[in-house]
Amino acid sequence: MARLVETGAYITGAYIMSKEGNYDAVLSANKSYSGNFGDKGKLPLPPARHFAILTCMDARLDPAKYAGLAEGDAHVIRNAGGRASDDAIRSLVISHKLLGTNEWFVIHHTDCGMQLFTGEIIAGLLEDNLETASFNGKAWSNPKHGGGSKAGHDVHWHTFTDNPRSVTEDVQRIRNHPLVPKHIPIYGFIYDVGTGKLNEVKEASAAGKVAG
Repeated sequence: MARLVETGAYITGAYIMSKEGNYDAVLSANKSYSGNFGDKGKLPLPPARHFAILTCMDARLDPAKYAGLAEGDAHVIRNAGGRASDDAIRSLVISHKLLGTNEWFVIHHTDCGMQLFTGEIIAGLLEDNLETASFNGKAWSNPKHGGGSKAGHDVHWHTFTDNPRSVTEDVQRIRNHPLVPKHIPIYGFIYDVGTGKLNEVKEASAAGKVAG
């Protein structure tokens, strides 16, 4: 689903630029930010609070706000669904081995788009056409046809239907990885997009507890 920049409303099938345009808006914001950068350039490479978060790329989630982070505090790894993919685990291993994090949080969220399709659905849509698809609340469809690729059938899309179960599976996958030390606690949470609250998935945190 695409976002209408000027109003924040969601539409399907097309992306409508703001009057200013994202390119100019980003550069303008960066000019203001860098102009007041202060001493942040002196922040050390390792995260000061020694922990990492694996979470979803969803634009409604702001880990800095929901977890109380400032620049330099923690590593935040984001992908579609906040899944423990091979690449996410690669980042977590580097985060600990070379940069000293010793606590990890896996945070999924309510109303996640990854629950709205399956691997077969997105692979079929991509095989037909590569442009943005439309969703009517029940099914996805391509406004245009042709020019797609079968490569989507070779991708593990990490979709899911049960949110708490997906958090637990991700924590278990990280916990059982041969490159993950047993002394790192891994916590599982679901962020509620309606309230901003983090709700712990007890089964996930139990699976990620430090081995005795």
